[in-house]
Amino acid sequence: MSSLNYWHLVCLFVLPLDKDGVPCDEGSEKASSVEDYKVTCIQFIKDICGDYLAWVDYYKLPADEDKKRRDKIHAIVERTNEWIAKVATTIKAVDVVMNDGIQKMAENTAGYPFQIGVFVNNMSGYTLAKPGMIDINVKAVGREGNKVKMGWHQKDKRFLISSTSPVSIESNIEEQEFDMMDLHLKMDSTKCQQRDVISFTVIVVETKDSQEYERRGMTTIIHLG
Repeated sequence: MSSLNYWHLVCLFVLPLDKDGVPCDEGSEKASSVEDYKVTCIQFIKDICGDYLAWVDYYKLPADEDKKRRDKIHAIVERTNEWIAKVATTIKAVDVVMNDGIQKMAENTAGYPFQIGVFVNNMSGYTLAKPGMIDINVKAVGREGNKVKMGWHQKDKRFLISSTSPVSIESNIEEQEFDMMDLHLKMDSTKCQQRDVISFTVIVVETKDSQEYERRGMTTIIHLG
């Protein structure tokens, strides 16, 4: 899976973001109630997973890798819809959770050729924290002697962040390559309250002879409690 195909997958189905980093969706403005919108979005997640499963078909992967990616996609559908139903309390929150699930499906359809882990309070993927300064632990290891480093989501934006309240992640990170990366980043969620949700994507680059060899994103959602 090349980087080009990976980014194509990530961008293919993810909803566009507004100026505040929140997914834009005309349907959210027309929803008659939060509960009605939840029903719509839960069905949307179920439907769109078929598109990602079709991409897995297209790749003609070895049986074990094929099963791994399919299992991941199905697990994301189940967990995302559980969060839409039980965690999100506003239409904006439903949008954040839904887009987080779509992002995760794209990432796991592309697969992870090298090891990455993103942890909040020792949890990954779907996490819980209190409003304030949140520690984010990013770990990664390259393949066969390759090194790893933090990447950029866009040229001038290191992280993709979508949240129901304003948040930021420190971005003054040294452009350093690691044999084994184990970084601690700080997210400022002091403007958030309980029940807010935050989705963020960390980009990790694998390098070979100091040149970019591969890159992957890993998306994590936080429920503030």
